[in-house]
Amino acid sequence: MENKPKLKLAVYWGAACGGCCVSVLDVHEALFDVIAAADLVFWPIALDFKYKDVEAMPDKHIDITLFNGAVRNSENENMARLLRQKSNILIAYGSCAHMGGIPGLANMYDKASLFRRVYIESESTVNENGTLPQPRYEVPEGVLTIPEFYNDVRTLDQVVPVDYYLPGCPPQTERLVEVFMAVVKGEALPPPGSVVGAREKTLCEECDRKKSDNKVIKKIYRPWEIYDDGETCFLEQGVICLGPATRGGCGARCIKGNSPCRGCYGPPSESIDPGAKMMSALATMIDAKEPEEVEKILEDLADPSGTFYRCSIPASLLRRKMIT
Repeated sequence: MENKPKLKLAVYWGAACGGCCVSVLDVHEALFDVIAAADLVFWPIALDFKYKDVEAMPDKHIDITLFNGAVRNSENENMARLLRQKSNILIAYGSCAHMGGIPGLANMYDKASLFRRVYIESESTVNENGTLPQPRYEVPEGVLTIPEFYNDVRTLDQVVPVDYYLPGCPPQTERLVEVFMAVVKGEALPPPGSVVGAREKTLCEECDRKKSDNKVIKKIYRPWEIYDDGETCFLEQGVICLGPATRGGCGARCIKGNSPCRGCYGPPSESIDPGAKMMSALATMIDAKEPEEVEKILEDLADPSGTFYRCSIPASLLRRKMIT
């Protein structure tokens, strides 16, 4: 009896921190099941592969590609298009590929203001000539090139068609193994475009913290401003937790570590905007009758965009801040 051919697996990161790649290694003993079923044909962070190796592959040569990271520059975009061409299944792996993630917060600014702050105005920078990065620069030895830095951070599906989304910052390794083994076993997959490795219900429904039937917020606190009892719902303690606007499936690990949810698994399918859903939920909890009372409570809400859209600005209805 012939052995079943191994799947061809690729992993690549765009604009990301590297945590998603680490999560692939965090499957622990399940790694033996992965190795038994798949060969890594491209993973430049871990093995010595070159872009030319992918370019030489026939189209659809790769069975599954896990693409993590947002699309921030021309290199990210070129690799997204190349891996889409070479892959049968392209998975937006993690919050940055799925919704833009932390890099997407840069859409609150434009390219010019980001460069000005980083290369000219920052407290640790000495740049008397005001030199800024250039995609192309000629020197006596030849021409130096670097990727072009785009004005906008984009999600993976804003650049190429995506087959599935596996959310999280990073995705929980148990969910990755579930999805991978489903492909290995030939199990029926959900329709293309589906979120996999997550739940339809919100995180609140799998959170073990004590909740009352009548949540009210009289004052908003940052986590360090209260003594968390480790048992009571964060929202009922006045700490913003995005559980009501976030898919379950992560096992509430942040909350079990006494940290409120920041929304990395994205909104449930019926919600078109995670930040809007959370603001709607918060509005029903504020215990105030007069507009002045509401405004006073909201004064303690630090960084609304970073709170409600921490992981999702490029995929939200906002997309970016209007720069005037």
